[in-house]
Amino acid sequence: MHIHILGICGTFMGGLAALAREAGHRVTGCDAGVYPPMSTQLRELGIELIEGYGADQLALAPDMFVIGNVVSRARLADGRPKFPLMEAILDAGAPYTSGPQWLAEHVLQGRHVLAVAGTHGKTTTTSMLTWVLEQAGLQPGFLVGGVPLDFGVSARLGRGAAEALASTGMEEAAVASAARASHPAPFVIEADEYDTAFFDKRSKFVHYRPRTAVLNNLEFDHADIFDNLAAIERQFHHLVRTVPSIGRLVVHAGEQSLKRVLAQGCWSEVTRFGEAPEAQWRARGAAHAFDVLRGDEVVGRVEWTLSGQHNQANALAAIAAAEHVGVAPAQAAEALCRFRNVRRRMELRGEVVRPGGEPIRVYDDFAHHPTAIQTTLDGLRQRLDADGRQGERIVAIFEPRSNTMKLGTMAAQLPDSLRDAALAFCHTAGLDWDVAGALAPMAERAACFDNVGSLVEAVAAAARPGDHLVCMSNGGFGGIHGKLIAALQAA
Repeated sequence: MHIHILGICGTFMGGLAALAREAGHRVTGCDAGVYPPMSTQLRELGIELIEGYGADQLALAPDMFVIGNVVSRARLADGRPKFPLMEAILDAGAPYTSGPQWLAEHVLQGRHVLAVAGTHGKTTTTSMLTWVLEQAGLQPGFLVGGVPLDFGVSARLGRGAAEALASTGMEEAAVASAARASHPAPFVIEADEYDTAFFDKRSKFVHYRPRTAVLNNLEFDHADIFDNLAAIERQFHHLVRTVPSIGRLVVHAGEQSLKRVLAQGCWSEVTRFGEAPEAQWRARGAAHAFDVLRGDEVVGRVEWTLSGQHNQANALAAIAAAEHVGVAPAQAAEALCRFRNVRRRMELRGEVVRPGGEPIRVYDDFAHHPTAIQTTLDGLRQRLDADGRQGERIVAIFEPRSNTMKLGTMAAQLPDSLRDAALAFCHTAGLDWDVAGALAPMAERAACFDNVGSLVEAVAAAARPGDHLVCMSNGGFGGIHGKLIAALQAA
């Protein structure tokens, strides 16, 4: 099958492209304004990328056009369609489908799907869970909204249960039957609540039909498509409705929003994790070194390089979900000790040494929501303090780039989310709300710039030996990491 993917460089669609290519399909795709890491991954896979959405791509005549949710029926100021290829597809009556629907029909059928949902931590927790299953020898398939450092790719099909049983010498037909009946191959997927496509406004995760579902947390986000938190809770309940009675829901205890979701109806086993009294899975110790408890029993220990209470909670979720496919908690915890995280999750991009002090470190992080910004900075602060480095400053460098942040919906939350930052530098290009006014409570600790060059100059001038410069964006941020390192070296 030849599929042509519109919006191929999005994290989900890029992963889908990798899966389709691995499955033997011919894959081409188009996008606009592409940036790493997904564009790099696709080129390494030999997938042809076309810049833009020109109607001439209709001549490729694929068996199926797979439409990403970046595509719409929007028109430019002069009346021309923003996505002329989509208009050509509709006019020609050419076959098209959404990414989640294609995935459900061509990849997820017959698999034990483990879906990780939540406003925050989806990518990291999905990567943790995948790594645990990999270390347990299950060789899972996966699709992650990022690139796990332990795998180097965002998606793979995985080794099917039928293939695994075939190595024992069983007859092929009997192998396939046994695999389908009792050993469905695991597939771990990041389960996004964002809508599926312009023609299917359900959340993506409704298509996945998981047997194991993690509900990590839930707060208001995606203000461009959801009116309020209740609307998102309703979508989460649609996910709960698809989990079978033999399935398991792994739920963050104490989250009032998730309690409301389950109160709408629940038909599966529920196990809870976190700090609340009703949690079956808890942690005892610091975020970077802790015991894992199930009830009052210590069932494992995690000592790793990650920081923050949020990652400790992510670990508990991954361990509880992995148990549902037969991985012992002690084995899961031991695997997490070797987990290396995901690209763009507090990824150290470089160090610059200036005379007379510690290096200045530059990090790349995907945080793009006030809660994510807060937990990222708080986690780093806790780790530095635990290591006796209380005097080292955290400098936050961020751009409000997500659709929710572009609307200014969460402007009032920004100052508090940056409380652990000694200084905060914001890139304001393309925003039509008063960012400087929102950051006014931070006084001289905050500064705004409408271009990356000026921002880089200001950060380089303010940086001191021992500083931790955390660049936060869900986009390419104008290549700020390399520019910043170069400016620091030149200073």
